[in-house]
Amino acid sequence: MAQASLRPRRSVLYMPGSRERALEKARSLKADSLILDLEDAVAPSEKIVARELVAGAVKAGGFGGREILVRINGFDTEWGEEDLAAASRAGPDAVLLPKVETPELVREVAAKLEKLGAPDKTKIWIMMETPLGALNIAAIAASSPRLAGIVVGSNDLVKDLHAEHAPAREPIVTALGLTLLAARAHGLAAVDGVYNAFKDVEGFRESCRQGRAFGFDGKTLIHPDQIATANEVFAPAEADLDLARRQVAAYEEATARGEGVAVVDGRIVENLHVVTARRLLALGEEIARLESAA
Repeated sequence: MAQASLRPRRSVLYMPGSRERALEKARSLKADSLILDLEDAVAPSEKIVARELVAGAVKAGGFGGREILVRINGFDTEWGEEDLAAASRAGPDAVLLPKVETPELVREVAAKLEKLGAPDKTKIWIMMETPLGALNIAAIAASSPRLAGIVVGSNDLVKDLHAEHAPAREPIVTALGLTLLAARAHGLAAVDGVYNAFKDVEGFRESCRQGRAFGFDGKTLIHPDQIATANEVFAPAEADLDLARRQVAAYEEATARGEGVAVVDGRIVENLHVVTARRLLALGEEIARLESAA
């Protein structure tokens, strides 16, 4: 199984690209990643202005250690190609493609980024938000070395399935599972879908807990008030870090004695547990580094 980047992506906040003040405010928010949106959050009459504002904001920088993604419009619209060209010139961390359903589209965009002279650091992320996209996600995840992450678009997925928004998300569990399998198999980041009732703090917290239990790296957010909760839930707790340190230490002592397992708190610790523990500790270090740079 390939390993995804350990870059923290606990909170991934959508910011409307047409609102200059929002783009400025984004520089001070504690989100790990920002999606500067040219698609759903922008009215047709504001698409061109939003493109210019977002490109200018990316070029200006000042976002600290935050990861910056630009979600462009689809290529079936009049804005998609120019959005991609503007993003290529601006050089964000990634371009986020909406409603990706085939691996061919990702390969085409990778070729376009190369032709447009986009910097190597500008990766491709894709939205998994349609039934066909969910069915093809394994092939999509393997489509290009430039592909770095998958974002679940749960609202569109529920709509296309003619399903209902359920607290435990039973109607889309299959799609979520397929997305995670594909992401982990190919070393991609995987970010959970939004929680629409942003004033429902406890409901949002439970949705974050579920997303973390599934294995997602973090959650996409629609409001800055959701950042703190997502950062808390998707970060390793101090008790988890303490246990991880003790597991690593005990296992290293055991192997030094020529033994293949250790015991911590009455539980067997094998190499697979140590791999998980070391990843958790590394993630904790990366979170601390990001927060100190924010």
